[in-house]
Amino acid sequence: MLWRPSKEFIERSNLVRYIYWLKETKGLSFSTYAELWNWSVNQVEDFWESLWHYFDVLHDGEFERVLKGNTMPHYSWFEGTKINYAEHIFRKATDQYPAIIFQSESGHSSEIRWNDLENHVASLKHYLEENGVKEGDRIAAYLPCIPEATVAFLASASMGATWSSSSPDFGLNAVIDRFAQIEPVVLFAVDEYSYQGKKYDKKEMVKKLSEALPSLKLIILISKSPEQFDKRVRHWDSTIKNPNQKLTFNRVPFSHPLWILYSSGTTGLPKAIVHSQGGILMEQLKYGTFHADIKPGERCFWFTTTGWMMWNYMQGTLLAGSTLVLYDGSPAYPDLNVLWKLTETAKINHFGTSAGFIMANKKEGIEPEKNFDLSPLRSVSSTGSTLPPEGFEWVYQFLKKDCWLASVSGGTDICSAFVGGNPMLPVYSGELQCRALGCLLEAFDDDGNSVVNSVGEMVITKPMPSMPVFFWNDRDHARYIESYFEMFPSIWRHGDWIEITANDGIIIYGRSDATLNRSGVRIGTSEIYRTLDKIQEVKDSLIVCLEKEGGEFFMPLFVVLNENQHLTEELKIRIAKAIKTENSPRHVPDFILNVPDIPYTISGKKTETPVKKVLMGKDPLKVINQGALRNPASMDFFIDLYNSGKI
Repeated sequence: MLWRPSKEFIERSNLVRYIYWLKETKGLSFSTYAELWNWSVNQVEDFWESLWHYFDVLHDGEFERVLKGNTMPHYSWFEGTKINYAEHIFRKATDQYPAIIFQSESGHSSEIRWNDLENHVASLKHYLEENGVKEGDRIAAYLPCIPEATVAFLASASMGATWSSSSPDFGLNAVIDRFAQIEPVVLFAVDEYSYQGKKYDKKEMVKKLSEALPSLKLIILISKSPEQFDKRVRHWDSTIKNPNQKLTFNRVPFSHPLWILYSSGTTGLPKAIVHSQGGILMEQLKYGTFHADIKPGERCFWFTTTGWMMWNYMQGTLLAGSTLVLYDGSPAYPDLNVLWKLTETAKINHFGTSAGFIMANKKEGIEPEKNFDLSPLRSVSSTGSTLPPEGFEWVYQFLKKDCWLASVSGGTDICSAFVGGNPMLPVYSGELQCRALGCLLEAFDDDGNSVVNSVGEMVITKPMPSMPVFFWNDRDHARYIESYFEMFPSIWRHGDWIEITANDGIIIYGRSDATLNRSGVRIGTSEIYRTLDKIQEVKDSLIVCLEKEGGEFFMPLFVVLNENQHLTEELKIRIAKAIKTENSPRHVPDFILNVPDIPYTISGKKTETPVKKVLMGKDPLKVINQGALRNPASMDFFIDLYNSGKI
């Protein structure tokens, strides 16, 4: 145990207030989180209806049942009601604190008051409507993490349009693969952005993108001097110049599309995942209020781009009355202290990042608590990949000793977390604290039996409101069902390999499709990476298990070494010994190779699947979507390795 909440911390939590409210209004009594969770997953309709009333959801119409149908994915929530997501954000408007605090890596910073945010959204919404944009139309954005992206999204949501965004670090084909599927009528874009101290000209990119999207009626450029390369081009400033518009909200059916997110698309066309206005509203009210414990006026930050679902998640912190802190730039420029400096200057209360960022700080010997005033910081959250115990321990040794660390796991699929933080519970090294309310998550063995204290497939056995309403252009839910319900019919298989512990916490061992299964012994790739993280010479690594003819398995390990390091025989022996000792003798790699780079998705997730497929002889043109990779050239080594016949 690394941290335990004080009695005062627990009593002041939003979760405890909700428990008191349930007792006062429903006569329900819960003395522990486990009791509350059990009720929330066994009485699904009662739980979600209680949130409807607890948060006083603004709506038209009435529902006969909270959940109509319960066989996934054939069901509907709060049918008969109409709501608007953005309306619930602006009901939190106040002059007591800013809505948005923004900083870029160039040093530019600004604050946006709630009144100004409302005026900008109202003006932009009016402009879009005047130009023929209507409910249900798709609005696409090719934008960095800047306030204008939030303004544009809220205008889209307020009118009942459907939002979809991509960050400027995506390649042309990756953006087209996403946006062409949904036929947007509006494109918001920048023609330049900065990263790691360099400026990138995107004018030609925007031109090509506009040519590839014939459905566009408007192209709204955020630029100091936009080039009029097309009669559809408008300047951002012209769309928000009318300050006299009143912001109104178009209430739409509960299941009406709010936004479209995308799977990584590293091995095929990205899945266009559609989330509903109502489902995301209910999920984000629940998670942000109860599991993240966000209070009005607190300052919330998560390092993200607009191409990662965490950007969408962060918009939802405004539902809890927070101030949204945005950062545009690299988390490591000019060095890894830049975000800790931001935490100090912006007085951040809730800091969100990735496991990779935390481990990079550990390897570089960064000690934020020594160098920055982090007294307002109350929680640190991590997601994107598994945070190993060493990452937990770095947070408490060098970041902040009295800090609530929430390792979180969810995904683009629900734009929230299945498992994550809990202000009532202690933090154990390497464990995610709890299963989220309303999420009946289990670990299934190979026979489909639920297991505890044993590793199994992560499944969700009852519906949640923020599960996708559908995939775009997915007739009869065929691709949707194939993605989640093929292994266990009507049960959501997420594709992670997990263990539910004696503490009722969760350990995630990595993607189950990347599991290293050798001689009947399975371990997750994250376990190997955790071992290699302790070896100073190793900067990064990737391991795959290849199935050969005759039932044999071949397991190569690829490593990127730190500067001035060499893959000597002595280092290979140390690596093999460490894996044998800490993991399993069966998982000592068949050979170890030094590689120039490891492939990552644009959202920063290490991806083994395209490497595995290439090394098993699949056609690279069919299994690799290079535009979906942050570093597509990294695949060249593995393609050449297969072609050489050495594997």
